[in-house]
Amino acid sequence: MIPVHQPVIGEREAQLVIEAIRSGEISGSAGKFIGQFEEQFAAYCGCRYGIATTSGTTALHLAMAVIEIQPGDEVLVSACTNIASGNCVVMQGGIVVPIDSEPDTWNMNTNLLEQAVTPRTKAVLPVHIYGHPVDMDEVNRVAKKHNLWVVEDCAEAHGALYKARKVGCLGDLACFSFYANKLITTGEGGMITTNNPELAEKARLLRNLAFTQPRFRHEELGFNYRMTNVHAAIGLAQLERIEEIIETKRAISRRYTEELTGVRGLRLPVEKDYARNVYWMYGIVVDPEFGISRDALAGALRERGVDTRTFFCPLNLQPVYLKRDAVRTIPCPEAEKLWERGLYLPSGCALTDEQIGTVCQAIRDLERA
Repeated sequence: MIPVHQPVIGEREAQLVIEAIRSGEISGSAGKFIGQFEEQFAAYCGCRYGIATTSGTTALHLAMAVIEIQPGDEVLVSACTNIASGNCVVMQGGIVVPIDSEPDTWNMNTNLLEQAVTPRTKAVLPVHIYGHPVDMDEVNRVAKKHNLWVVEDCAEAHGALYKARKVGCLGDLACFSFYANKLITTGEGGMITTNNPELAEKARLLRNLAFTQPRFRHEELGFNYRMTNVHAAIGLAQLERIEEIIETKRAISRRYTEELTGVRGLRLPVEKDYARNVYWMYGIVVDPEFGISRDALAGALRERGVDTRTFFCPLNLQPVYLKRDAVRTIPCPEAEKLWERGLYLPSGCALTDEQIGTVCQAIRDLERA
């Protein structure tokens, strides 16, 4: 089976992990690699501060706690996204307001933002889906006009560029994931980046159970969201070759696009002139003109030894939110089409040209089958 993704871990990662273990500093309370990873990753993003966490999900939840999302507060969120982007709002008692997708980038359609703002709206959470940045100028224009926080979800977009600036420094806070299938990985892990010293200080406080002085008397409700020194060691090694990883992803994308351009009924990923798309995953949308459905294509590819994944169920259709009245029921027709028709192809950095050729030939063979 050609997998959708598999991490590439080398000797450098092993070397730093062994160093962390031998030092005895294996938790999230001590160890030099945590601070080094935070500092270097933040600098890579163009930010002053990095706050490492246990996952991208906990980074998002921590960000919502830092900006004090309260019960009933609304957050405008990209409709097409992993459920973690909505869960962080709901975990604070907030209401998810899904914003429909652009048909080409599959990102939040920022033309729909302003009409979704109400007196209860407190923040915007744009998701740079599959590695292509959102139109952040419009996000920030609306946010500034209505006094809203901006929290970027960069879980799939490490190193992506918006008008020559890296994602992660384009709002008040940004959240990254280092899960095993991300651009760089720590196995499990996440990071908040920011240029705001007060937000950074509060994130560090809440990440660590809100310990102050005296140590075991707490003024705020905090979390244990600390990244371990061992995980940070892996991340530090991965960060050393992030640009190499991004170029590999972009090369894989170029090869897919060359092979699949002209296949009727397939919508391929785009790269707007303002962006560097890092192509976390190479997605395609299977329109009716292809001849068979997305599900039929995925099943046929699996029979031929090719693994795929569907696009995300949009937040406006998530049963868990509907049952809890935790989502504003706004129709999101583009995001719903992406859910019905989108899938992504094997995209890991270990993918060979021969494997890409096998995937593309199978798709061409199935066109209008």
